[in-house]
Amino acid sequence: MNKINYIDLFAGAGGLSEGFTRAGFQPIAHVEADKAACLTLKTRAAYFYLKENNKLSLYYAYLRGDIQRDEFYSNVPSYILNSVLNAKIGEENKQIFRQIDSILANRQVDLIIGGPPCQAYSIVGRAPLKHKMDDERTKLYVQYGRFLKRYNPSIFIFENVPGLLSAADGKYFNNLKKYYKSIGYNVEARLLDAYDYGVIQRRERVIIIGWKKQLDFVYPELVKVVGQYSRDDIFYDLPHILPAHNQRVQKYSAEINSYLKKSLIRNGVDFVSQHIARPHNEKDLAIYKLAIDRLKQGVRLRNCDIPLNMRTQKNITSFLDRFKVVDLIPHTVIAHIAKDGHHFIHPDCKQLRSISVREAARIQSFPDDYYFEGVVEEKVRSAAFKQIGNAVPPLLAEKIAQEIMRMMKNG
Repeated sequence: MNKINYIDLFAGAGGLSEGFTRAGFQPIAHVEADKAACLTLKTRAAYFYLKENNKLSLYYAYLRGDIQRDEFYSNVPSYILNSVLNAKIGEENKQIFRQIDSILANRQVDLIIGGPPCQAYSIVGRAPLKHKMDDERTKLYVQYGRFLKRYNPSIFIFENVPGLLSAADGKYFNNLKKYYKSIGYNVEARLLDAYDYGVIQRRERVIIIGWKKQLDFVYPELVKVVGQYSRDDIFYDLPHILPAHNQRVQKYSAEINSYLKKSLIRNGVDFVSQHIARPHNEKDLAIYKLAIDRLKQGVRLRNCDIPLNMRTQKNITSFLDRFKVVDLIPHTVIAHIAKDGHHFIHPDCKQLRSISVREAARIQSFPDDYYFEGVVEEKVRSAAFKQIGNAVPPLLAEKIAQEIMRMMKNG
């Protein structure tokens, strides 16, 4: 009850929230429109409750498949699960406000965090919107602001893609700053690369921090981490698997290494879950092998370089790196991985596949006991990939949260 509390808007799978919870903040509510992501949030909320009450054996039983989700949830108080609100911000604000007000029971909201859907601002996602400058997603910062006005937190964190700063020649970002200043907040934005803060992935994101004008705050200086680890440190202890592998849990193939320990990716559980891979056809696998061989020679495979008799993609003038092997410092994991794995090919020819759910989660710095849910059991893999691709890396979130905690305690 004495912890600094927060609300997570557009919560996704909870990567941002994971970092803030690990830094000592107390979640009041998570609001998310996607049903599968809400189940993931509920499962993680259950994890923290069971951990606090020395009942993690129940959680591990669920990960192993010894008990089903309904039975697992029955061991967790309803108020924990009900703190996850499956609702669309904007259309359902009144209902969301009522539910949050009920949870708060007259307590103050100290902090709001969240990352509205970013497709409207992303370089890739912007193409279909050329003739739709009024796309509602470009104005989700206003919806976010309505929660700020209602709950009046001391500080807020708003995460998005770099394109937010440049979309429409900076119009949206300038409007965002003016709006938040008009409701009482100083606002500053910085472009942060998750790799600089311990995540083994090149992933640039805009982190906007706003604080009440009367507070003597400044944008915190995050201490950068010297890069000394790579993809091989992430994949080091995961069992070798082949395409279509779907075993629920497996034993680690090696002891913990320094990165996995330091990053809390391996944090106590003695088995790995969701190390599952999608199936591939022989044509794609042939291209994967070619891409791996080229990378070993220090060259990236381009679509136009694929021999005509092997080619599966007609487009050889744009998106030339459609088939891309995960390098020593992985490129940005995106939600498209839910549709195919061509952009995230495992570097080991002996495994010859795209990366598994757990490998993608590790690139994003999620701990191995983080379970990604699906609404329908047989579609868990695709739902998990989408959630992971959209997430804020927990390790980056934790670095930000630690500085915000220091500011709030000293302020």
